Amino acid sequence: MDWSIPEDIVELVKDLDAFIDAEIKPLEDEHPHFFDHRREYNRTDWERDGYPAAAWREVLAEMRRRADAAGFYRYPLPEALGGRDGSNLAMAVIREHLTTRGPGLHFPHADEASVVANLPLALVLHRYGTAEQKEKYLERYVSGEVEIAFGLTEPGHGSDATYLETTARRDGDDWVITGAKRFNSLSDAAEVDVVFARTSGQDGKARGITAFLVPTDAHGFQIPYNHWTLNMPSDHPEVHLNGVRVPSGAVLGELDRGLDLAQLFVHENRIRQAASSLGAAQFCINESVKYAQSRVVFGKPLHEHQGVQWQLVELQTEAELVRNTIHKTAAMMDEYGKTAVSDKVAMVNMRGNQLACKAADRAIQIHGGMGYTRALPFEHIYRHHRRYRITEGTDELQMRRIAANMFDFRSSRG
Repeated sequence: MDWSIPEDIVELVKDLDAFIDAEIKPLEDEHPHFFDHRREYNRTDWERDGYPAAAWREVLAEMRRRADAAGFYRYPLPEALGGRDGSNLAMAVIREHLTTRGPGLHFPHADEASVVANLPLALVLHRYGTAEQKEKYLERYVSGEVEIAFGLTEPGHGSDATYLETTARRDGDDWVITGAKRFNSLSDAAEVDVVFARTSGQDGKARGITAFLVPTDAHGFQIPYNHWTLNMPSDHPEVHLNGVRVPSGAVLGELDRGLDLAQLFVHENRIRQAASSLGAAQFCINESVKYAQSRVVFGKPLHEHQGVQWQLVELQTEAELVRNTIHKTAAMMDEYGKTAVSDKVAMVNMRGNQLACKAADRAIQIHGGMGYTRALPFEHIYRHHRRYRITEGTDELQMRRIAANMFDFRSSRG
């Protein structure tokens, strides 16, 4: 069977490259201290608990404005949001390509910024939001005027999302929310936080969890500290909800069916994480091949040593297998729906993210002492993609989802 990437996607990638070279690379070159060995130090506001520095956020915002003006940023979004209804296959190809180019302002790693949007919360609002909620938040969020945070993980519960301890109880026409969230990304910069809380039902049951749009300036909404992480800057605050009162109109989606929203969010992210990790791995492989062809050790080029050849051969073989499965899975998602192939999504997420870490580690080793420095990007890539093996479901949770399909049992929702 002859299979190739559809021509329209191939042309889109070419157009993206031209746009990046003409509009984004010059902007990057104006701020070299954000992209060389000083990147982590200068991107981070160390005096404000490790959050992204204001100047770094402004560079990302300008990148976003240029990409939006050029018609690329909203590509995957529905036409109603100014997008082009980009397919899952197209997004897989695009995200792999962007990271194969290597770190840069087009896809800087360490955050989810990109010249092509990854905004699963926009899809959540578009599908589940009321007319009033959409009018208030949706276009402002897509345009970058406001941020929206996502509060699912808790201090005692990560992948086991059906065991949330945060609760919401009715008080007249209002809801009162009490609990805590961990790694509540962007809540420090967001206008509103999507908070998941149990409103009925039993622990361990998906039914009974509801999503709420909670203003971050609401009384009782507190951020005691920000978690510093392996890769900095960090935007993963701890959030305490101390009797936060919201009106009934704050309910997002159907009452007691909040995990439907969470599933849409993570399914959108998992396949895209896999593609991004694959591209990062391919970049590390490509750079290692170039270096091995130029470096001379013990009187002959490094690439002539089989010990080096075989390391890269194994990585390239794995990359090709993962690539083919990502393309197949993304195409199946387009044909049958995002949840119809959840076991395949779990497979590529797990293997793609593991591959990025392996390839970055090998690139560090092959480049020797310089590979260990921050003058080269491999340690930065490793630290970012190591996070992907935890977020949107750990490696272990992905294996459980695969097992659920193999052995025909109901996997825990996560």
